Amino acid sequence: MKLPASRTALLVALSCILAPTAVAGPEAAPAEVQTNLNYVWTILAAALVFFMQAGFALLETGFTRAKNAVNIIMKNVMDASAGALVFFSVGFAIMFGPSLGGFIGTEGFFLMGIEGQSETWTYAFFFFQAVFAATAATIVSGAVAERIQFSGYLVFSILITGLIYPVFGAWAWGGLFNGGGWLESLGFIDFAGSTVVHSVGGWAALAGALVLGPRTGKYDADGTPRSIPGHSLPLAALGVFILWLGWFGFNAGSTTAGTTDIALIALNTFVAAGAGAAAAMATTWIRGGTPDATMTLNGVLGGLVGITAGCANLLPGAAILTGAVAGVIVVFATDALERIIDDPVGAVAVHGVCGAWGTLAAGLFATSGFSLSQVGVQLIGIAAAFAWTFPVSYAVFSLADAALGLRIEDDLEDRGLDLHEHDVHAYPEFLPGAVEGPVDGNGSDTSKRPVVTVRSVESTA
Repeated sequence: MKLPASRTALLVALSCILAPTAVAGPEAAPAEVQTNLNYVWTILAAALVFFMQAGFALLETGFTRAKNAVNIIMKNVMDASAGALVFFSVGFAIMFGPSLGGFIGTEGFFLMGIEGQSETWTYAFFFFQAVFAATAATIVSGAVAERIQFSGYLVFSILITGLIYPVFGAWAWGGLFNGGGWLESLGFIDFAGSTVVHSVGGWAALAGALVLGPRTGKYDADGTPRSIPGHSLPLAALGVFILWLGWFGFNAGSTTAGTTDIALIALNTFVAAGAGAAAAMATTWIRGGTPDATMTLNGVLGGLVGITAGCANLLPGAAILTGAVAGVIVVFATDALERIIDDPVGAVAVHGVCGAWGTLAAGLFATSGFSLSQVGVQLIGIAAAFAWTFPVSYAVFSLADAALGLRIEDDLEDRGLDLHEHDVHAYPEFLPGAVEGPVDGNGSDTSKRPVVTVRSVESTA
């Protein structure tokens, strides 16, 4: 069939326009597309990690008493906001700037003067690393909950994001950007931060809990620990599920590249968390006769923390084993630590101890095969994290306590930090004598209606 002349001319014109694209496209497009995908994946993953702040806030709020809920929220908000500003100002440069002897970065303060990287990639990489720094700070929040002055906590939050975390990060991760650390040069494996983020946060939490001492009523006269239940397991469970979701960004996002590598990492992250939950539940069921909900939730987190170091270099079977062992560790470490410190959310066991286990497991079960020298390097990294983080954090908390008085007084602790520190109640309608208000939904005056007394949540928490 013969086409009309006008249609033939149109087809010829389109072929002339598209022909160069068809020739150049397959050769020129892939590199640019991959670069753009790397940006999109890194920023999306960073957003998922940022969302973990909501998970931590809900978890810590649920595991503590209602009278301290607002204080928990405020600490988590400031970990993310003030922490981002401090990491922007000094932390990023210390961690990723050109390294001085493999120990500390020296350039890139306020993201200025960084050479060898494009400006746009610096922005993307900073965003991803800043939310990691906020995570390390937030781990401390739960362990010192319900008895620390808000101002003193802010001081430590600023120092961990600006100095304590970045220094160890420079040792282990500095070469990811523009530097190179001494621990990294040994071949230390910690892909997404079982030690760099979680153990650092856990050991700092241990120092804070020791300096502050226990909450009033936590121990009997003979030193036997007493249970102080949190006020909302549903809130805590929602927090855990949010953290589980965010962890896919935490681990798979650490590729900072949209490649097929993220498939194994996401799978390992998922199954390790499930194994941690199952193992923790089974352990409490066998020991106590009932499956403990709190420990099961922390088992999820223990599994996630445990797989974070080796998520990219373990096969799924090894990831399940790593998560399961972490779930058991959570139970026994929590019980052992409770005799020494008062940690309302189990942060030291989950992040400190399981972080150390996960870092060791990355060397034990690596797909490259067992290597005694690699295990030795992993142990050096674990020890270095404790040797740096714990004494420095203990000194900072002790100095802050001497200067500011970190621990609130017993009567103020009894009233709750929400009222003492923020002059507000998280659940005002559940206070004794609470009323709906002087005006109802229709604008009618309710001031003369009988007062409705509701049982206080705080009295049962």
